[in-house]
Amino acid sequence: MIYDLDITKILFLDIETVPQVSDFSKLDDTKKHLWEKKAKTLVSSDVEPADVYSRAGIYAEFGKIVCISIGFISIENDVRKLRLKSFYDDDEKKLLEQFNQLLNAHFNSDEFYLCGHNGKEFDYPYIARRMLINGIRLPKLLNIAGKKPWEIKHLDTLELWKFGDYKHYTSLELLTNIFNIPTPKDDIDGSQVGDVYYKDNDLKRIAIYCEKDVIATTSLFLRYRNDDLISDENVISVTEF
Repeated sequence: MIYDLDITKILFLDIETVPQVSDFSKLDDTKKHLWEKKAKTLVSSDVEPADVYSRAGIYAEFGKIVCISIGFISIENDVRKLRLKSFYDDDEKKLLEQFNQLLNAHFNSDEFYLCGHNGKEFDYPYIARRMLINGIRLPKLLNIAGKKPWEIKHLDTLELWKFGDYKHYTSLELLTNIFNIPTPKDDIDGSQVGDVYYKDNDLKRIAIYCEKDVIATTSLFLRYRNDDLISDENVISVTEF
């Protein structure tokens, strides 16, 4: 299947998320109680819920998106170019609305796909859930309720690597290593994003890291197809698609 896909019809993406507040103590009483109940399912009973609040960012009910980075391949004079754009803001609703507007304007037909690493388990449902929480109507690519599996235009480089082996998880960092792709983890990794956001207040650094994951995911997909990678000079940051 992947050999038959038009790579100019795939939107590669990655998101970065953080807990909704910087520290457990800043939650209101109701949210504290709800996190305590959630934490019991994550760790042993002798661990305090406050001590694992840094993990709240991976759950859409307790976290928020601070960056969505996307990549789109174009072919100009037989040369492939990867165009990158990031939406990042302290105001989650603002960045989600901007991302939603782009999907509705440019990726609003059945010919387009989304592609992420572990996107089916994390990125796509997380974005959809946070859009609903923020009162945003789901775009076509994320509005999958009632669709048959073959009608859902979601690709996942992790799932493609599994070949049906559902117990097997392979990180993007490992796959880029074995396929000889430059690592996206040369500065920070996902576990550090919360500190970079709340302690360093450095959203731009998070966006750069997120874009590296998009480049890595795109490169991995191309490797799966036995295609050549896109050269660095043809990876371009854009403001408009």
